[in-house]
Amino acid sequence: MLISVVRFWINGWIKSLYIEPKFHFTYYGFSWIKDLGDFTYILFVICGLSSLFIALGYKYRISIIIFFLSFSYIELIDKTTYLNHYYFISCLSFLMCFLPLNSTYSLDNYLSNKSPTKVPKWTIDSIKFFVCIIYFYAGLAKINSDWLFKAMPLSIWLPSKYDLPIIGNSLMQQEWVHYLMSWGGMFYDLLIPFLLLNKKTRSYAFVLVVFFHVFTRVLFPIGMFPYIMIIISLIFFDNKTHHKILSYFKIITDYFRKVLSLPLPLNLTLKEKKLSSNNYSLFIVLLFFLFQLLLPLRSFLYPGELFWKEQGYRFSWRVMLIEKMGYTVFKIKNSVTGSYFYVDNQDFLTPFQEKQMSFQPDFILEYAHHLGSHFGKMGHQNIEVYADSHVSLNGRRSARFVNQEIDLLTQKRSLKNYSWILPFTDEINGF
Repeated sequence: MLISVVRFWINGWIKSLYIEPKFHFTYYGFSWIKDLGDFTYILFVICGLSSLFIALGYKYRISIIIFFLSFSYIELIDKTTYLNHYYFISCLSFLMCFLPLNSTYSLDNYLSNKSPTKVPKWTIDSIKFFVCIIYFYAGLAKINSDWLFKAMPLSIWLPSKYDLPIIGNSLMQQEWVHYLMSWGGMFYDLLIPFLLLNKKTRSYAFVLVVFFHVFTRVLFPIGMFPYIMIIISLIFFDNKTHHKILSYFKIITDYFRKVLSLPLPLNLTLKEKKLSSNNYSLFIVLLFFLFQLLLPLRSFLYPGELFWKEQGYRFSWRVMLIEKMGYTVFKIKNSVTGSYFYVDNQDFLTPFQEKQMSFQPDFILEYAHHLGSHFGKMGHQNIEVYADSHVSLNGRRSARFVNQEIDLLTQKRSLKNYSWILPFTDEINGF
């Protein structure tokens, strides 16, 4: 995450995504989260430093709490930037707030001169279980007719990779490759947790993890997520493997200790003790997993096609399942005189924001309310806001998306069903 923060800074994304936009799309219930202007850079500095301290195991408890709060605040500023792996980092950092990950091999342990401690097994298993949930739900989500029987959206994405060396103009253009990768991705997500948990298949599974995530990184611009998943998969190996890996680092630290004439820490000479389990932390972790198991299932509470209306789509580990494109125009009308005019979205949104808004219902509704408020403050009266929207899903022909006869200002932001979204004209079967 330290590398990720630096990457955001170097690429200018802090400014383009969080500072420059005139308007931010907010998550329901978190509209009180505001951008900090130029102080957003300070927020990223805090996030970066806390991630470094976590890696070093320095002031761990404070550092992990600060990281969780700062990183989550950044992600809540604008839901335009939502990605599954950002949500994953927020969830994992929350979980880590209740785990004793500085009990040994940390600066906290070194500086305190305390005896090394063995942590309760559930603290390690909780990380494994969280990774298993992500993979398994991602696999279940791929069991749908578009993904398996139409190879969508891979049939749209892969042919565009013609510039890749060797495979671009050959394999990526083949229909059978699209189906192979669709089915292979589904089986990978469903089976990899069990292969990592099994000692006999663990080493082979880790090789598969590396290949899968490196290959997807080559194909798609998904940032740090592949590297994060590769490294976190090491948690499935036993402590002997970890001690072997850490022994190489010990050679380096012993060398610098010798050069700097540092004393040998007392804790390396004492007998290892067992850390007692914290019932409060265990209770919080159990609630966390109950939430993680139930939240992805909330989509079943809504009628209509999930991929079309996207109610319950986020925060459910549905990774790269759909390709949607839309075009949405807003009309501001005076309900008394009947006069109206159309909005130029570029006056309010960045190109990236407009692209995301055009096919996501909650974006469209929030933006409509923002337009109503904006033009109301400018002196317009009897305002009504209508949207003329067309959306294409997974290569299908564009279809009207929003009921253009409904004044969106009469529709309140809530978790209720979007009755103003027109029904999907096709059928997608699956989880």
